[in-house]
Amino acid sequence: MTAFNNSELSPLSSLEQWEDDLLIRYPEPEHKAKEAYRNYDSPERDTVREFYRLNHTYQTYDFVRAKEREFLSFDKKELPVWGAMEFLNTLVDDSDPDTDLDQLQHLLQTAEAIRADGHPDWFVLTGFLHDMGKVLCLFGEPQWAVVGDTFPVGCKHSDKIVYPEFFVNNPDSHDERYNTKYGVYDPNCGLRNVHMSWGHDEYLYNITKDYLPEPALYMIRYHSFYAQHREEAYDHLMDDHDRAMFNWVRKFNPYDLYSKSPKPPVVSELKPYYEDLIAKYLPATIRL
Repeated sequence: MTAFNNSELSPLSSLEQWEDDLLIRYPEPEHKAKEAYRNYDSPERDTVREFYRLNHTYQTYDFVRAKEREFLSFDKKELPVWGAMEFLNTLVDDSDPDTDLDQLQHLLQTAEAIRADGHPDWFVLTGFLHDMGKVLCLFGEPQWAVVGDTFPVGCKHSDKIVYPEFFVNNPDSHDERYNTKYGVYDPNCGLRNVHMSWGHDEYLYNITKDYLPEPALYMIRYHSFYAQHREEAYDHLMDDHDRAMFNWVRKFNPYDLYSKSPKPPVVSELKPYYEDLIAKYLPATIRL
């Protein structure tokens, strides 16, 4: 595997910078049309550009398969879910000027917005868990292998993916095994047969896949797959079951993007409810 220097490991000032960029690309519907925001040449976006240059260069089919082998053995840590959330909190970056909330508070805000709208408790739990896979950063993973818009590897990269021009540096773009419309896949083979770029979505899906309802698993696994659930660029790989399940992904996405608030939730008041909810669906400890 390639050895990366510090600037290649952490091109963003914080992981939240990627999420802030999503709000620019996909603002709330009542706000300005996204086309008015898509200025990718402004200087303040240089770190985001660099993040995606690295992401699109190194997220190859072989890289993803290697990360699956490395991390899906789950031999790094074993913790209660709440302990994993507190572990995740060590990712808080004091240099981030846009939020004083730690990761746990952001996840509680997402989950509480879902609960306030009367959704099933497993949906609420999904909101609470959905970013837990970011603990990958605490195991030394580069930011661009933890967050970022996800996409299939092993087939042609869509021009609907953000900054598609950077895929010219990806070796798979020049490999006839991987650079055709279907690549290593069959038409409409179903996303269960497709390898996605590596990150917190795929990691958490594999942690929770034996415990949560299928709609929850689709939300977790594909909530960063904007090229499909916003741009519909990979319909040729999806089957009818995927299309039905993506209604849940689209239902979840606004809670992920638009539930942030500067007012922090009172963690001590909410903790008993979420510990009971965790116990209902998940084992006492999880392996990371």
